[in-house]
Amino acid sequence: MDKSWQVVFIYLLTHLGLIFFLYPANIIGSSDESHWIPVLLGVLLHICVVYLYLKGLAFFPGKDIIEIYTQGGQLLKILFLLPIFAYFMMAMIISVRAYSEIITIVFLSNTPLWAIMLLLLVITCYMAIKGVEAIFRTGVVIAYLFLPLIIFVMFFSFQNVDWNYLYPVWNSDFSFLKKQDFLNSFFAIGGGFLFLGFVQPYFSYKKKKVFLGIALVVPCFFLSVYVPILTYGQATASTFFFPFVMTLDAINITWLMFDRVTIFFLLSLITFIMLFLSLVMWKAVRIAHSFIPIVKPTYLALVFTLSIFLICLFIPNWSDVEELFSWNTFFRFYVLITVPLSLMCMGMLSKGGKKHGA
Repeated sequence: MDKSWQVVFIYLLTHLGLIFFLYPANIIGSSDESHWIPVLLGVLLHICVVYLYLKGLAFFPGKDIIEIYTQGGQLLKILFLLPIFAYFMMAMIISVRAYSEIITIVFLSNTPLWAIMLLLLVITCYMAIKGVEAIFRTGVVIAYLFLPLIIFVMFFSFQNVDWNYLYPVWNSDFSFLKKQDFLNSFFAIGGGFLFLGFVQPYFSYKKKKVFLGIALVVPCFFLSVYVPILTYGQATASTFFFPFVMTLDAINITWLMFDRVTIFFLLSLITFIMLFLSLVMWKAVRIAHSFIPIVKPTYLALVFTLSIFLICLFIPNWSDVEELFSWNTFFRFYVLITVPLSLMCMGMLSKGGKKHGA
């Protein structure tokens, strides 16, 4: 069954949840001016990686990357699936801990952090156990409910911009390439597209429509960075943990009955993040089940949920969350670069690849 539009929705929602929270602070912290350059470099890499990934998957119709690496031998399976699994686990730990703190700061200042983390993980675990079909159906409902609100808020986010902050447009200093903040920004760029290689056995989708999702996501990378800069300037925006969220706090819509549009925007993004976490949990369970087939996926999901919760409890403050981002850099770029390239090489070297890739 063709579910191209559901794939586009999931692709869009999961990336929106990753972009508007942590990505702006990473980019603003990596460069003092001409922020479009690091954003553009990340976006171009994202497009190239997704293109190679889809091209590689096209050599193996109806198979997911677990089957592809398994048929390539035990060595390939270990070499690629274990780092992907490690990346997924670290991504869940970082996301649960970071977004729980965001919820505490913005919404529930009197609620214990452990309670928020537990709630996120319980919802994530439940949806992962229900399977990818349930996750995708939920994603479609969420898209219809919250995407109009996101568009509304983004439109009014330009209310207080000063276009003079756009200058200087060009900067010949590329030292940001070596900064950890820039490397951390790839958490949003490389975190959401891997699900495209896990869903092929369950349903099909048209590869061309995935690029529609990319076309919708790309402007959001620029908006998330430039709206805070054009509102506050680089010097002030760089002091915020969540620059885009702070920008929304300054919006004043007199005819709106609610005082803060920030709350509705953040609630929307939190639902997107729960969707992202559910998808990552489901993928991690599938990889683990391929190595330990005697354990039921439900039990694996429960074990992962408990493990992530316990690890998150031992992360005391935000500086430790940022350190986790640094530790995850190796796995992030390993998965981002080697997985698409390996699929392309395997596809071109296989007889089936020559047949289907012609």
